[in-house]
Amino acid sequence: MEPETLALTLPIRRLVEFLLRTGSIDSRFTGFDRALEGARLHRKLQRAAVKEFPDYQAEVALRQQRSCAGVCYTLEGRADGIFTDTDGMTTIDEIKTTTLPPELITGEQSPEHWAQAQIYAAIYAAQQGLSAMRVRLTYYQVDEELEFRFSHDYTADALNAIVTDLLTGYAPWAKRAAEWQQQSRASLAELRFPFDSYRPGQRAMIGAVYKTCTEGGHLLCQAPTGIGKTMSVLFPALKAVGEGGPVFYLTARGTTRAAAENALALLRTADPALKLRSVTLTAKDKICLQEHRECTPEACPYANGYYDRVKQALWDGLDTRALTAEALQALARRHRVCPFELGLDLSLWCDVVVGDYNYLFDPVVHLVRFFDTAGDYIFLLDEAHNLPGRARDMHSAVLTKSAFYDAKKRLGKGKSSLKNALTKVNNLFIEWRHRCEETPGDSRFGRTFFEENRAEALDRALTKLCEPLEIWLDEHRDPDETHEVLLQLFFDIRAWLRVADTFDDHFVLQVSAHGSEVRAAMLCLDPSDFLAADFAKGRAAVLFSATLAPAGYYKDLCGLPDARAVALRSPFDPGNLGLWCARNVSTRYKDREDSIAKVSDLLAVMAGARRGHYLAFFPSYSYLQQVREDFTARYPDMPILSQESAMDEVQRAAFLERFRKRDEEALLGFAVLGGVFGEGVDLTGESLIGAAIISPGLPQIGPRQEQLRDYFEKTRGTGFDYAYRYPGMNKVLQAAGRVIRTPQDRGVVLLIDDRFAAPDTRRLMPPHWEHLRVVESAETLAGELERFWGREASSEGEAVSGPAR
Repeated sequence: MEPETLALTLPIRRLVEFLLRTGSIDSRFTGFDRALEGARLHRKLQRAAVKEFPDYQAEVALRQQRSCAGVCYTLEGRADGIFTDTDGMTTIDEIKTTTLPPELITGEQSPEHWAQAQIYAAIYAAQQGLSAMRVRLTYYQVDEELEFRFSHDYTADALNAIVTDLLTGYAPWAKRAAEWQQQSRASLAELRFPFDSYRPGQRAMIGAVYKTCTEGGHLLCQAPTGIGKTMSVLFPALKAVGEGGPVFYLTARGTTRAAAENALALLRTADPALKLRSVTLTAKDKICLQEHRECTPEACPYANGYYDRVKQALWDGLDTRALTAEALQALARRHRVCPFELGLDLSLWCDVVVGDYNYLFDPVVHLVRFFDTAGDYIFLLDEAHNLPGRARDMHSAVLTKSAFYDAKKRLGKGKSSLKNALTKVNNLFIEWRHRCEETPGDSRFGRTFFEENRAEALDRALTKLCEPLEIWLDEHRDPDETHEVLLQLFFDIRAWLRVADTFDDHFVLQVSAHGSEVRAAMLCLDPSDFLAADFAKGRAAVLFSATLAPAGYYKDLCGLPDARAVALRSPFDPGNLGLWCARNVSTRYKDREDSIAKVSDLLAVMAGARRGHYLAFFPSYSYLQQVREDFTARYPDMPILSQESAMDEVQRAAFLERFRKRDEEALLGFAVLGGVFGEGVDLTGESLIGAAIISPGLPQIGPRQEQLRDYFEKTRGTGFDYAYRYPGMNKVLQAAGRVIRTPQDRGVVLLIDDRFAAPDTRRLMPPHWEHLRVVESAETLAGELERFWGREASSEGEAVSGPAR
């Protein structure tokens, strides 16, 4: 390979931080959302600079090609400001916010800051034909609200020499990156589908994804189980990546990331010569090598001196094609660096990044290194039906009175500015409690009130609380219980203030009182504008799920009104799925008491028609418990298993393991609709042969849902559908989808509630449910099941007795 063929696009900030940053990771309490705070202060300083220098240009994009040491670089970045100083010198202004004590702000504490501005100056001087430039560093100390300025003058030749030195130092890395990209893109261009044939519907899905990824734009793809969704999006996205990338495969839950890792492994196995490097980003707490996570140099040997050792870890890590959590931990132990930060640093060198939704959509933890500006990225979103709800949560915030009262109590006796600030916030919550108690209206909502404006008095009090709270945390760094409580309070306050800065007519303030407790929440009702801005950061996005209907609802809430939508048919034989609606039952809240015995009888008939493993999904824990008590009393011979309200990962795994065992033929599981067992669970073959869905899954009526209903009724004219019907039916379809997982599977789905037979609900059912049959009693259902299973029930053993008479 000829050296001059190597080309690399390199962000300027990435270059200087990579080469010049030293020292340790030290997140402490100040690192929570410093980037967001810094952006706000940047804008404040830029506005002030315009008043001082009328020709001040803010956020000036700069781009230049330079050849050095056999590499053709395309340098790109954005200068904070460019202006003409009072003596006529053209000046680059680089703004940095810091929490360093003022006496440590010397102007020389961070050489990477100077280097970044020097490169901007070199590019601007070359483009404008200037013989000299001034570089100014403006530091803003956020705690003391002090501004420090430092400046140096440089000739254009001196600036060019600085840039050449930096690029020469980066050359070994640049060559490795450029060579990999060239080999990888050539390899991906020759990539072949890893199977001998396509599943039904798979070729159509691959074609739709490829068209979207190559042309740009957005695609919503409803793809039922069995099509092979993961491979059907990854394969065409990699074929379409071209000179851009990386591809981001984003999931709603950590458990589904394994599907992406497995698909990537299949591609590598099918083509051992494939040049494809991927990294799986895992949450800090799960990948941390310490028993107790504390990201400070004093507490963590992997944080201490991280930036001094990470380059060697990176160099070695680039030899690994699949940078899974286990691979990152092994590499981190070997080089004594933080595995979480190492994964983030390695992501810049990867073709595929696998991780949670929040890496793109969460304004606090999104990947700044990628998404501060738009790029040539491809986004693949698995289980995309979860995105609107997740986005609402990311842009909402909650505070409780007890958190501030408890913090004050923990500080003990005596006066302090921190205790005074906590008292003022607590008093505001007390005022709100009185207002809740006086709020008229429906008794269900009488202790709740809503405001369409942000809580400005609280926001001011919280802002004033931050400074003494920061000081206390800085002076009390021992990781005891009080420190943990106040640290979490600081995080919650910063999260609240961040949301408050975005509060507009897409939000509502909810205040509720329960006894002495007061809960305040800023609820994001409509996240579509936020999501639209996030999707605009990439070239293309594919949102896929087994349940994305109606498409217009998801296009609207995801901020993608012009997205193309496709719905693929199930590849499985509809005859393998027995599907009935028990129309003789109403599970509405007012009818629940009368429905319990009927539901128990229907479950007994379903589980008694053929021995095997079944799941019954209920709209709430309380209803689940009522039916379970009745069922066990009247059908004691049927083994059951019940989901509990606070199961940890070990308990959830044990629950599923019972279904995978073959030595226990009969089992009926009681679970909650929309819970952890209602989606993302793969129980194939005899592990699960039937499911009952009790109720159409409408969210419980409450203040929050009613606000959603009112908002969407006013803005879309579809309040009930958006707040209740569509989210509920999605949960139903997800739960029903647990039954048929492979072409060989055969099973039954029983929908229990008369509303399933209503036209407004039927229109939301997928095409492969066209054979839904209505039954009017448990006896009728028994006959239907006997015909569906044929003689299998009698040949495989005695069935559980039918409904009690």
